[in-house]
Amino acid sequence: MTSSEIVRLPFDKDEVGVWARSGDKRITNWPVVYILDDDTTGAGRASDRRKIYVGESLNVATRMRQHLASIERSHLTNLRVILDETFNKSVCLDLESFLIEMLSGDGAFEVLNRNDGIVNADYYNRAFYQDSFDAIFDRLKLDGVFTRTIPQIINSDLFKLSPFKSLTDDQAFAVEGVVKSLFDDLRSNDRSTTVIQGDPGTGKTVVAIYLLKLLADIRSSTGLDALDDDGDSLFSEFFTDEHRMLLRDLRIGFVIPQQSLRKSVQKVFRKTPGLDPSMVLTAFDVGESATDFDLLIVDETHRLNQRANQPAAALNIKFRDITTKLFGHDDTSKTQLDWITAKSAHQIFLVDPAQSVKPADIPIEALERLVADAKTADHHHPLLSQMRVRAGSDYVGHVRRMLGAAPGSGSQPPASVPDFGDYDFRMFDDASEMRAEIVRRDREVGLSRLVAGYAWEWKTKGNKPGHDIEIGELRMRWNSTQTDWIASPGSLDEVGSIHTVQGYDLNYAGVIIGPDLRFDTTTGRIVVDRASYFDKKGKEANKALGRVYSDDDLLWYIQNVYAVLLTRGIRGTYIYVHDQALREHIRKYVSQNRG
Repeated sequence: MTSSEIVRLPFDKDEVGVWARSGDKRITNWPVVYILDDDTTGAGRASDRRKIYVGESLNVATRMRQHLASIERSHLTNLRVILDETFNKSVCLDLESFLIEMLSGDGAFEVLNRNDGIVNADYYNRAFYQDSFDAIFDRLKLDGVFTRTIPQIINSDLFKLSPFKSLTDDQAFAVEGVVKSLFDDLRSNDRSTTVIQGDPGTGKTVVAIYLLKLLADIRSSTGLDALDDDGDSLFSEFFTDEHRMLLRDLRIGFVIPQQSLRKSVQKVFRKTPGLDPSMVLTAFDVGESATDFDLLIVDETHRLNQRANQPAAALNIKFRDITTKLFGHDDTSKTQLDWITAKSAHQIFLVDPAQSVKPADIPIEALERLVADAKTADHHHPLLSQMRVRAGSDYVGHVRRMLGAAPGSGSQPPASVPDFGDYDFRMFDDASEMRAEIVRRDREVGLSRLVAGYAWEWKTKGNKPGHDIEIGELRMRWNSTQTDWIASPGSLDEVGSIHTVQGYDLNYAGVIIGPDLRFDTTTGRIVVDRASYFDKKGKEANKALGRVYSDDDLLWYIQNVYAVLLTRGIRGTYIYVHDQALREHIRKYVSQNRG
C-alpha cells in the first residue's frame, strides 16, 4: 500500500509561490494529481453550483502558475495536491480518471474537466495502486470533496449516466468514427445518418452521452485545453479551431423515448458544463419544434413510435398534426423515425431491434432498413463488449436462446450451461425466497430489485389499496412511479415493469416470468398466453394501420421484454417461473451450483 500525502492551500498566487519555493522536488519534477475547487462554504457543507477541476502534472508548480494566469481556472479558490513518492505517470492518469468519475457521480460539484481524458489503461502493479485510491477518496471525503461513499456513488444514476467514462475499444472506435464522419459531412454540407448498434449492456446510452459532452467540449475549447491534456488525450486531434467553428452554431438535441430514462439524463445534464436539460427531448418535442436541428442523437431508437393509439388522446392529435405539418398530409405510414430525419440534417441512432417491446414501437422492418442503409454508407458502428452483465459476452445470447427468441432456437436445451464465472445466475422454486434473497443482496450492495413481465393486472394503479401480484405467499404491488422508480422510496417493496427498467442497471435482478409465457409440452415450444398479458398497449390492434397482431407477433414482443429484464443485473440474475412446465424447461439453462 502506498502512503500518500494531501497538501491543501489557498489557490492564490502568493501562497502557491511560497509553496513552490519550499524545495520539495515533488513540486517541480514528480508526477502528482491535483484538485482545484471554489468551495468557500467549508468542508462538507453544500452550496449552489460549486465547481471543481482535477488534473495531473509532472511539474505542478508550473502548472498552477499557468492555471492562475488563465481565465478558465483563476476563479477557483482551493488547491489540493496528492503527493506520493511511488507515483508514476500511469498511476496519476488512473487516479485522475477515478476522481473525475467519482466527482461526477457524487454530484456535489460541477466537474469542469473534459471527458476525453478518462483512461482505463493497464500498467505495472495497477491493482496495488488502486488499493490506495479508496483511502485517498476517504481522506478527501473527510475534507468535504465528496458527500457520499463509493458504493452510494457507483449505484447512482449520476454515475451510471455520467459523460465521464472510460470507453471500451469498440466504444472509442465508434465515437472516433462518428465524430470524424460528422466533421467531414459538416465540411461538405452533406446530410448524414449514422447507426450505433449493440446488445443490452454494451453501453449505447453511455456512448450517446459521451458524444454529446465531447462535442460540447470541442465547441467550447480554448488554448488552455492543450495545457490540460498534454496532447495525449484520446480525441485531442478533434480539438482544433476548425472543428470548433464547425460546431459553433449547431443546434443539437438528444431524443429519449422513455420518460423515466429521460428524467434521469436531465439530472445529469443539469450538473454537466456544456450540456443542458433542455437538450433532452421527446420525439413530439422534435416534431413540434419551430426550427430544425443540425444534429439529433436518438437513444433507444427501437422505442420510437409508429402510428398507433397513443397513451393519451391529445397525443393522437399531436401525431396527426405533426405528420401533416412535416409531409403535407396525414400520411399514416410515417413514423417518429421519419420525423427525426425530416427535422434534422444529421442523425445518430442508437439501436437494438431486439429491444422492441410493444407493437407501437418502430416496425422491425424499418429498423433493419435503417441499419442496412447505414452499413452501405459506411456509417454503421457495432458495439460488442458487454459492459453491464459480468457474465461474459455470451450471456445475452444464452438468455435469448433460453427464451426461444434467438435465431434457430428450438426445444432442445444445451448439453451444458456456459460458465459465467462468478456471476450469480440461478432459479428459485419459491417466489418469496427469491424476494428474500433480493432484499439480502440490497442490504449488501444496494440496487437490487424485483421485476416482472406485465402478466398481472395493475389493480392498485392510482395508489389504490391491495396487491397486484400474488404468487403463493408473495403479495406485491406494481411500481408506484414510472419516473426513476429504481431509486424511489419503497421500490424494494414493489415490482418493476419493463417501462421502469429499460435502459437502467441493477446489481441484482430478481425476474418473475409470469403466466404470459408457457411451455407447450406437446410441441416442445414456448408459447404466449394472451389472456395473461395485461399491457393493453402491448397487444392491442393498430386501427390506424389496420393491423392485428397474432400470438406469434405477441410472443416476439414478450420474449424481448423478458430478455431485457434478464439483462439488467450487473452481479447476478435470479429467476422465478410461474408456469411449471416452463420452469422445468428453463431450469436446464441455469446452473444450480450457486446458493
